[in-house]
Amino acid sequence: MGNIKKFRKKYQTPSHLWEKDRLPEEKELSKEYGLKNKREIWRMSSLLTKFKGLAKDTIASTTDQSVKESEQLLKKLKGLGLLGESSTLSEVLKLTNKDILERRLQTVVYRLGLARSVDQARQFITHGHIKVNGNTLSSPSYLVKKSEESNITFNPNSTLADGEHPERKPVELQKAEAKELAEAKKKAKKEAQKPAKSVEEAADASDAEDSSESSEEKKE
Repeated sequence: MGNIKKFRKKYQTPSHLWEKDRLPEEKELSKEYGLKNKREIWRMSSLLTKFKGLAKDTIASTTDQSVKESEQLLKKLKGLGLLGESSTLSEVLKLTNKDILERRLQTVVYRLGLARSVDQARQFITHGHIKVNGNTLSSPSYLVKKSEESNITFNPNSTLADGEHPERKPVELQKAEAKELAEAKKKAKKEAQKPAKSVEEAADASDAEDSSESSEEKKE
């Protein structure tokens, strides 16, 4: 038997877990991006710190190797959509947690309009309803490349691939349909509550109509 693979943490925890200034920011990010726990923030933050550290090292050095590494770093970050095509290494240092959270698959699915909320986007991904470049991905934290954005679709085998699926309809449309249905039910209920005309009332109404017609004929 081979050695059991040892999984190591892919993030660094803050030095002070209960720091007063950081907690409200993490709470806001968790709510805005539909994150499951704080570890998802720390994972993205650690990755961003790594990118910034590489940028600082390459900026401070002028060797051929550092130039090569800076080009590779810029190419990677531009491919992830974190930087523009004309961006420089100094702009890497200005990136924030929000910038990298915007590139998560969960956020991109929501921004593309494939889900009505970030929480629903997470559910679609974890249940295997989303495909990227023809591959089913179940990780909401996957960082989407710019070239992959146009290739994010629903799994053809999923019921959500049908555009008329209730979960794919916008909230506003669902509210409008629900309102129309409620009004139709209310109208039908009022019609049902109206008392039916008795036979005598119907006969009296017909006699009145006949008398009015005969009077009009006499006048003529």
